Amino acid sequence: MERNDLSTLAAFLSVAEERSFTRAAKRHGVSPSAMSHAIRGLEEDIGVRLLSRTTRSVAPTEAGEQLLARLRPAVTEVQEALDQLSGLRNKPTGRLRLLLPRLAGTELLAPKLAQFTRDYPDVVLDIAADDTHLDIVAGGYDAGIQYGEYIQKDMIAVRVSKDHRAAIVGSPAYFKSHPRPKAPRDLLGQ
Repeated sequence: MERNDLSTLAAFLSVAEERSFTRAAKRHGVSPSAMSHAIRGLEEDIGVRLLSRTTRSVAPTEAGEQLLARLRPAVTEVQEALDQLSGLRNKPTGRLRLLLPRLAGTELLAPKLAQFTRDYPDVVLDIAADDTHLDIVAGGYDAGIQYGEYIQKDMIAVRVSKDHRAAIVGSPAYFKSHPRPKAPRDLLGQ
């Protein structure tokens, strides 16, 4: 266990409430020696003995009682906050920032927006349509749609459409005065 983090303070609270390293260790799913080591480290870090120990009993010292008086409500408040957040798993809420090319917005996303808003009324979509291939993560977006050739290797990608066949079209006069492109990106410099 790390010293002076929430898990160590929760461990102290458990030992003080259980008045036993063994029972507190069971409660946290660790060994009694790990629990004892964490509490000893906490006491060393703050420079105050928090628990009186004998071979048969454990009891908070006066300093331990003072810490308990402040720690119990704080841990309860943190637990209530975590319980409240875990309830959000079943009901998505909040802002979802998406980055996508304009074509993906009209062809893929637009037809699904009405159903999405009915299914998830507490989700606010913040959609940015941009064809310049911005970095989704660096731009602060939660997700995005990108063409396969622009997806970074470390990104998690899920296919959202079939492959689209690109076609390069132009007038005969254009192709007489310009080299024939092999891919759409060949046209960028012209």
